[in-house]
This record gives sequence, C-alpha cells and structure tokens, in this order.
Amino acid sequence: MTVNAMEVSSLISADTICLRLHGHTKSEILDELIEVLAKAGKLADPKAFRAAILKREEEFPTGLEKGIAIPHARTDAVRSPAIALGIAPEGVEFGSLDNQPSRIFFLIAETDAVAEEHLELLAALTRHMQESHYVRNLLQARSADELIRLVADEASESTDDGTVPAAAATPAKPRVLAVTGCPTGIAHTYMAADALKICAEQMDIPIRVETRGAIGERDRLTEQEIAAAEVIIIASDTQVDMDRFAGKKLIRATVRDAIRDPKGLLERALGDEATVHVGAGDHAPPLVTSARPGIYRHLMNGVSNMLPFVVGGGVLIAISFMFGIDAFDPDSPNHHPLATALMTLGGSEGAFGLMIPVLAGFIGMSVADRPGFMPAMVGGFMAMHSGGGFLGGMIAGLLGGYLMLGVTHLGRNLPRSLQGVETVLIYPVVGLLLVGGVMYLLLMPLADINSALVSRLGALGIGNLILLGALLGGLMAVDLGGPVNKAAYTFGIAALAAGNHLPQAAVMAGGMVPPLAMGLATLLFRSRFSANERRAGKSCFVLGASFITEGAIPFAAADPFRVLPACIAGSALAGGLSAYFGCELPAPHGGIFVIPLVEQPFHYLMAIALGSLASALLVGSLKPAVDTSEKD
Repeated sequence: MTVNAMEVSSLISADTICLRLHGHTKSEILDELIEVLAKAGKLADPKAFRAAILKREEEFPTGLEKGIAIPHARTDAVRSPAIALGIAPEGVEFGSLDNQPSRIFFLIAETDAVAEEHLELLAALTRHMQESHYVRNLLQARSADELIRLVADEASESTDDGTVPAAAATPAKPRVLAVTGCPTGIAHTYMAADALKICAEQMDIPIRVETRGAIGERDRLTEQEIAAAEVIIIASDTQVDMDRFAGKKLIRATVRDAIRDPKGLLERALGDEATVHVGAGDHAPPLVTSARPGIYRHLMNGVSNMLPFVVGGGVLIAISFMFGIDAFDPDSPNHHPLATALMTLGGSEGAFGLMIPVLAGFIGMSVADRPGFMPAMVGGFMAMHSGGGFLGGMIAGLLGGYLMLGVTHLGRNLPRSLQGVETVLIYPVVGLLLVGGVMYLLLMPLADINSALVSRLGALGIGNLILLGALLGGLMAVDLGGPVNKAAYTFGIAALAAGNHLPQAAVMAGGMVPPLAMGLATLLFRSRFSANERRAGKSCFVLGASFITEGAIPFAAADPFRVLPACIAGSALAGGLSAYFGCELPAPHGGIFVIPLVEQPFHYLMAIALGSLASALLVGSLKPAVDTSEKD
C-alpha cells in the first residue's frame, strides 16, 4: 500500500507550514517551528518539547545534505503527532553533513505512544529528502497546499514495508549485512539504511540491512544470511543484539557515518579494519560519538548505574534515623525493629554495601563489555572490604576492564576447539586471577590513601569548609545535571559513604537553587519572561524542591550567558552558607522531603532561600524585557 495525501495530511497541514522563516540562527528557527506547532494545538508543553529537541540535537545535529534539516523528538510533551515544515530561503547554519546552510526544515513531533503508520510515512519521506529535484521543488512552492502535494507525491513512491524501490532491491545472497538504528528511530535509522543500500548497488556489492527504529525491528537478518555473509556493519547508536554475530568479521560505526560516507564505510568493512567478533556479550552498547575521553565515559557509566543503590539505600538510612539516631542498634535503649530493618536494607549489608562493587562492575563492563564485568565487580568488592572506598572501586573497574580487553584480544588466537568455552571458563578464571592479584597488591596503599583523604576532609577548618561548600554548590549549577554536576554529586556521595555528611548538604543545596531561582525570577520579573516561560517557572518550584537541577535547563538553553552565571553564583552562595551553618545531610537525595533529617534544618532552608533569591535577582537584572508580542 502506498502513502496517500490523506495520510500525509494527518501529519502535515496548512497550519503547520511556514513558507518564510525569519530566524537567522538554529535556535531562532527551532523557536519559530515550535511556535507553529503550538499554535496548531499539537503540543501539550512547548517548553518540554523544546528541551527534548535540544537534547536530540546534542547527540548530533540533524542537518543533512542539500539544504535539508530534520530536527525531531518523541516525547509526551506532544499532544498529537505532527510535522512543522518551514522554508528559510537564505539558509541557516544547522550542523549539516556537507557543512552547507540548511534551507528546508522538517520539525517532527511524535508522541511516546508512537503510531506505526506515522513512522512508515516518515521513513518514506526520508528516502527522498536528499534528492536534488525534491529540494528544488520544495523551495519553488508558492503555497502550503502545493507543499503538501509535493510531500505526498514523493512519499507515495516508497512502499510501506520499509524497502527501497526496485532499483535498490536487496539480493537473495548478500555479501554484506548491516544493522542501523538511532536513539529516536524516526529518520536517521532509515536514511542510514538507504544510504548503504544505494551506495552498495553502485559499487555492485550485495547487501541487506536490518533497521531498528521506532517502528521496531524490521528486516531482521536470518541465521543463514549471517552464516553466509562476508562482513557485518553495525551502524547504530542504540543497543544491538550481538551474540548472533559471533565468529563473523564485524565493524562498528555510527548512524552518521553511514549517512555521511557510506562508500567509505563499505570500503573499510571489506578492507582490513573489520575484526572477528568473539560473541562475549549479549548486546553492543551504543557507540559513543562524544569527544570526551574514554576513561571519563567509563567512569560515568559506573556512576550512573551506582546511583539507584545510593539513592535507595541512602533514603532508607535517612528514614531509619527518624526513629532516633541510634534506633537501629539492638543494644540502644531507643531501639526500634523497623529502624533496624531499614538500616539493614539500605546500609552496608544492603544497598550501600553493593554500591562500590556495582560502580566497579559497570566501569569494567563499559570498557570490555561482559567479560570485564565480573572481575571488575570482585575487585570493587575487595576494595570496599579493605577500606579502599570509591577510589579503590574506580581503579578496580578500570583494571578489570582494560585487563580483560587484553585477555579477549589474545583469546582471538585460541584453537577452535576452545572457542566454545572461552566466555564461560577461560575469561572468568583468567580475569579473576589477574584483577584479584593486582588488587591484592594495591589494597594496602589504596586504604591508606582513602583514609588520608577522609581524615583531611574531617580536619578542614571553617574557612576551608566554606570554600569547599561554595565550590561544590557552584559546580552543581555549571551544566545543570551534566558531567560537572555529576562529578560534584559523586564527591558528596563518597564523603557520605565515609561518614562525613557536610559536603552532601552543600551539594544538594547547590543543586536545588537553579530551578528554584528561575521559578522565583519569573514571579519577580514578569516582564523579562514570555508567557510560556512564566508557565514553565511554576513547575520549576516543584522540580527545585525535589532536587532536580535539570528543571532550569530550558531557561539556560534559551539564554545561557545570563542564566548560567547567575545560577552558579546563587548555588555557590547556598553551598557556602550550608557549610558555614554546619548543616549535615545523611541522605544522598530527596530535596525538601529530607529536610527534617538535616542538621540545622532552618539554617539549611535559609541557605537555599538566600541562594535562590540571589540567582533570581541576578537573572532579573541581567535579562532584558521581552517584546510585548512575545510576552503575550
């Protein structure tokens, strides 16, 4: 069945088309298109939708070639699926693949409950977005109806099963297999697949491609095809089932690589760059394209997987203190059995006892996939019981990962008779011996270093404590939930695990300030904010009170040079005051809900209030008044 005009009109209509965009920057273009969708009643929360679009753009820009850009997001901030189509004749820099300005913009808004027929239509449209005649016809359109007709005519040339027209039909016995997938699964998945198919046809290379988009898995590669294939290309930014490719030559790339240079990717795959996949893991994690150092990414993978143990365990410990600071102790006159149960679940015999091994295990898994998980986790367990703390856990994770990378590399030369038992016998035993042996040698110095750090932190004078609190609080606002924020939070958790509750109080105070400040600023300085921003400001009070620093991101994204410095200053003030007042927090999270557990709770609330007020006043004094039309 082909795509008809009625199906196109379900996503694109006259009120979602702008024949002349006036913006001169990427941000301005996005704001115009989002406003078009909002006025058409397609968005439930324009601010949240904008944040989702910007988050998608951070992964990599959605500018394509030949003047086309397809910013997109799938979020519950969308009321009903739609496409805003806009034309900017002069062109705007959008991070395109050919480094040329983008002139035609398809802003795709999909709901979380995505409709398959909509994705079929989007997949069909993406197959024509980079054809020269398509771009030329769209630019020459003189009315919204003409644009809709052009889009419908082009989409109808693709079939609804996700295949390319007959000229690029897949052969019966492909020489190359590929898997494509992107996080959103709306457009890039299918563009990468078609780029590989078209280029392979031009190079006379038989190929078949499996797509893993929002529609779901399509054209899954069969066992017979995998067995007969010469090489596998994984061009995916999402997880892919990898064990089925064990023993096959394989090369990994990003979706963008397949779209930008499909010929180069095919040549690399058929050259010497592909390596034999040993089948050591069930899934391949998304291929990270960030420029951040690899070790940093591995550490953050461990931290993110550790946080549920920290938060869950920490909150249960904090609740146990509500029965009395020593109510969990059976020998205490204040003993309460529920406090003992909560402390057991959250403390060193429960969640807190697992956080360092989990940290190490997932660092190792990030480095070396599944072979690195068990040795690294055991190394973290050894570090925890020897007093090595977080430092020992991080070192154990990196050791387990990189040592197992070497082991699996050497394992490629094992005799064929041993290849069936390498993952269940050889790798676990050799990895455990290597990591355990090295950690045994490092345990004593690691324990001494950790003990010295804890002692030094506990011996800080009041002046140094204020500086530490201000530094931690300010860092929480630098990137509003990003890597710097996570580094400060991790420091607070490490101090908490070591028995020092003061740094975590400063961390939470600094993290609560940015959203609270933006909510307060929208009340005190209404003329500086649009109506949508004032509505978003109301939700910031809830997010800030819940210690969700990310609530300030929409304001920072719209005006980073005024909002971020103001937030950093207020957060630093709150963190410094928290330390000055001697506030201590035994829980790692919880916001206003754990204030009763804070040492000096009224002073702590004062520190947060003063920091929020300072940031709000700074934002109000720095931001200019908005235009009357925008304000309304």
